[in-house]
Amino acid sequence: MPSRYHEVYDGWASDPEGFWAEAARAIDWFKPWDKVFDAEGGVYGQWFTGAQCNTCYNALDRHVASGRAEQIALIHDSPITGTQQKFTYAGLMAEVNALAGVLQDQGVGKGDRVIIYMPMVAEAAFAMLACARLGAIHSVVFGGFAAKELATRIDDATPRLIISASCGIEPGRVVAYKPLLDGAIELATHKPQACVILQRPQLSCDLVPGRDLDYAETVGAAKAAGRTVDCVPVAATDPLYVLYTSGTTGQPKGVVRDNGGHMVALKWSMENEFGVKPGEVFWAASDVGWVVGHSYIVYAPLLHGATTILFEGKPVGTPDAGTFWRVISEHGVVALFTAPTAFRAIKKEDPQGLFVPQYDLSKFRTLFLAGERADPETIKWAENKLKVPVIDHWWQTETGHPISQNPVGLGLLPVKYGSPCVPMPGYDVRVLDDAGHEVGRSTLGNVVIKLPLPPGCLPTLWHADERFFNAYLAEFPGYYKTADAGYIDDEGYLFIMARTDDIINVAGHRLSTGGMEEVVAEHPDVAECAVIGIADAMKGQIPCGFIVLNSGVARDTGTIEKEVVSLVRDRIGPVAAFKMVVTIKRLPKTRSGKILRGTMQKIADREEWKMPATIDDPVILDEISEALKARGIGIA
Repeated sequence: MPSRYHEVYDGWASDPEGFWAEAARAIDWFKPWDKVFDAEGGVYGQWFTGAQCNTCYNALDRHVASGRAEQIALIHDSPITGTQQKFTYAGLMAEVNALAGVLQDQGVGKGDRVIIYMPMVAEAAFAMLACARLGAIHSVVFGGFAAKELATRIDDATPRLIISASCGIEPGRVVAYKPLLDGAIELATHKPQACVILQRPQLSCDLVPGRDLDYAETVGAAKAAGRTVDCVPVAATDPLYVLYTSGTTGQPKGVVRDNGGHMVALKWSMENEFGVKPGEVFWAASDVGWVVGHSYIVYAPLLHGATTILFEGKPVGTPDAGTFWRVISEHGVVALFTAPTAFRAIKKEDPQGLFVPQYDLSKFRTLFLAGERADPETIKWAENKLKVPVIDHWWQTETGHPISQNPVGLGLLPVKYGSPCVPMPGYDVRVLDDAGHEVGRSTLGNVVIKLPLPPGCLPTLWHADERFFNAYLAEFPGYYKTADAGYIDDEGYLFIMARTDDIINVAGHRLSTGGMEEVVAEHPDVAECAVIGIADAMKGQIPCGFIVLNSGVARDTGTIEKEVVSLVRDRIGPVAAFKMVVTIKRLPKTRSGKILRGTMQKIADREEWKMPATIDDPVILDEISEALKARGIGIA
């Protein structure tokens, strides 16, 4: 059956306001908009100005009222603690109502900020929805962030209240959150009026008298009293949340998400882009601390009337490389959204895919990969083992939903490995040279989006309109700068090759580290890899590769490294000749799975660097430093 993509995209392009007005009919509004798009509002315009709405109402109340009260809304699956919880739409609404009552009693109201500093527990989703119910603005900070990083976010968001937990649980260790929270509050200039603390059985904590409230006690009392809280009408253009982008230092960069446009875009994406129908089970294996968790664990599935899974575990080690297949099988998942790094970890531990046939995956239809570039070898491995379409898609914290993907709900287009496919309706994607001129097809350049951005994208940064303009809009007037480099081919497919910072200049040739990584990943013994450019007095930069081998590889690493060098030279040419290839046990990554290439490059170039706040395992940077030093490169 032919895809309807081109027809739908052309329909949007010919009448953007009509397109989004039609999409907005799927949302319940307390008051309709005066303008679909107000070009004079905000920094570059605003969507659905004059309208009033409530995100929690659309995620819960309307489904309870329309017959979904007893449908499962949220499944909390925690292989780390060996527990599962299931909440119907009515049950989830009761939990959110009770917590909203507790927050209301502490003075939290419309426009107030609440920081949520929690592990992957169901209460994290309750907290987000309770804030939305009150018209309060939530800011989720990844659980386990260091006290200093949390303090900067407290000072920037100035929350009235913080919701946290006694601990988070990682494979093999318990992370005490409360000392980090107390330390952050001590460091911060702004002091919250109260903290609501979820005591977890794995590690309890002391509460500060007069400031800290016990979650179970206060919420339990609100439930026993039958406490209900009406959804507070907010402007469509009012903020729903502020999300601080990962790895920020100094003054944090708070991405703002509004209420109205956000709901419209996410609701539209679930069926048209992800191919999921109301009532089906959708799983985004991410964290509520990242944008994927906001958009596709909490908001989009619930706005759509689907069932969502909140997973506290890892792709390997909880207990093995089959845990994803177990979750899909047990809960009847039709679509999984995760990061390519998760699949590389699974492939490394189980290269033959022996765990896959042990589970019933008959309901599973589609795998979506995003968060970083999905290398073709990982996609091919997943296709081969799972026998379902594997959809690479590309977007950013700032956009909140996919910029480019293969639109499952509109009908699949042919797959081109290395491409997240085509721009989605709402996004007019262009490729410009550094002077701001459009380049020809299949020519590498700066990937930008013609303004205005569609509904659901960031309207600005928190209390920083000028910083937003300078960071995203100033360099290429009339366009939003993605800071990614790539090209569009003759058939309109987009290829994202690297962050613009990751394009290296070798003897006057601009080379994509992503393109080199694609080639390295083709080596049968390589599980995952990263390529950086090392400073060189003669050539400017020389590529250097880091490889992680599949489990069970017994061959000499020196031989494999030489084969990788030859592979890249043969495929890309002598200009891409590596200075070296280094075998390491694992790559340094953020907790969301992004490889920390910038930090690796600074180590190699002997530049000053700081430990990234979001790193999942700081020890690996010492290993890289030692490996480079052993070869006469990097910090002495």
